[in-house]
Amino acid sequence: MARLLVVDDKDSIRVVLETQLARLGHAVELAGDVDSAVRALSASDFDVVITDLKLGRGTGLDVVREAKKVRPATEVVVMTAYATDESQLQAMRFGAYGYIAKSPDLTAEVVEFVARALEKRESARREKSLAEDNQILREQLEGRVRFEQMVGRSSAMHGVFELVDKVAGARTTVLITGESGTGKELVARAVHGKSPRTEAPFVPVNCGAIPEGLIESELFGHVKGAFTGAAGDKEGLFQAAQGGTLFLDEIGELPVALQVKLLRAIQERHIRPVGATEDVEVDVRIVAATNRDLAAEVRAGRFREDLYYRLNVVQIRVPPLRERREDILLLADHFLRRFRAEHDRPPLSLSREARRRLDEYGFPGNVRELENLIERAVALSSGDEVTLDALPAPLRGSLALATDGPLPPGFSLEAHLANVERELIDRALSETRGVKKDAAAKLGLTFRQFRHRVKKLAGEPEPGSDEGEDGDDPAT
Repeated sequence: MARLLVVDDKDSIRVVLETQLARLGHAVELAGDVDSAVRALSASDFDVVITDLKLGRGTGLDVVREAKKVRPATEVVVMTAYATDESQLQAMRFGAYGYIAKSPDLTAEVVEFVARALEKRESARREKSLAEDNQILREQLEGRVRFEQMVGRSSAMHGVFELVDKVAGARTTVLITGESGTGKELVARAVHGKSPRTEAPFVPVNCGAIPEGLIESELFGHVKGAFTGAAGDKEGLFQAAQGGTLFLDEIGELPVALQVKLLRAIQERHIRPVGATEDVEVDVRIVAATNRDLAAEVRAGRFREDLYYRLNVVQIRVPPLRERREDILLLADHFLRRFRAEHDRPPLSLSREARRRLDEYGFPGNVRELENLIERAVALSSGDEVTLDALPAPLRGSLALATDGPLPPGFSLEAHLANVERELIDRALSETRGVKKDAAAKLGLTFRQFRHRVKKLAGEPEPGSDEGEDGDDPAT
């Protein structure tokens, strides 16, 4: 189990300690004085040294000093029948791990101290290894892995990074497309952060989260008396983003009647607050995002063609996680460090099996799903590793409950059914290489039903109805 050096000028004590420690599986070397101990320390690397304080011409303090000089990681335990406060202080000052007063229970105490010293040494080794890993990771992140707040080493993400770099400095309108949970807002923030507008506001707004009757006032503002309840003038989000970037998320949800006014605002750089008679000049860069196929929405008459072309000057497609599989474990480690710090947990790593399952999983909910399950795993883990038990059922590969025993404590039928549904959807997506229309058919669902279930499982807020879901591209 470990290499130990026992230093004592009494043969009987050396033999007793050697016998007991060897029974525990340790490799034990013996020394009867300071000189032989120094020679042993120079020749071999010991995990723990157990030394008597009184050693004839020298003392155990000389052994402590020499051990820490040649092998700083070695732990030293000092034994003595003549303990004084001063000798204890000196031993600790020289770096000794512990101090044992010789007694009839000496052997048992030495065994206990050795076990504790080895535990401390192993803990220090793990922390050093983790620190080295983190340093390597930091160096990677400063290079080709981190871009603004995004993490990725895949070629698909580097294509996104390069496009952001090219377009950030221009005034050009940008349309960001991609499935829910892929990180479209992070891309929008990167465009803003690398632009000359970085010191001005970045104002995000979810077009699908504001009631249709209020969205015009939210975007353009209103004047006092414009409608019932308008007790005073109010600036809209365009004015709040003056000089900066207005991020219009879920732009496909914008009512058709308001699309005309948005087009005018983008083209003329003027807005008219609700109830006002004069325009207000605005200097705002528009970045929009959608998980819908806007070209299909145009063909269906649900989105204006002129606005579509005005928004789609530069399009940045954010790939789903299944198209950037080499980023899964990198992102998992990134979220693990973040949530470990937020929950004030000691160093935590993913077990080999947990990493394997994460690497194999399809992630229909994309990066958002990965982030949520890592936060869950940190909350449920008690040791220094995230094991398979801390991951959701779909990653554990378990569709069914055991039927030969009672329900487990805290069992939730809703949670179990959600896990079963998630695993089946993921399995269908994997079997159809991510083609949603085919996955829906495999599960006996319409495409609209399939999209509704995926959004629900990903924790995405649902609008009042799922009208328009079939506007998503079933082939991706």
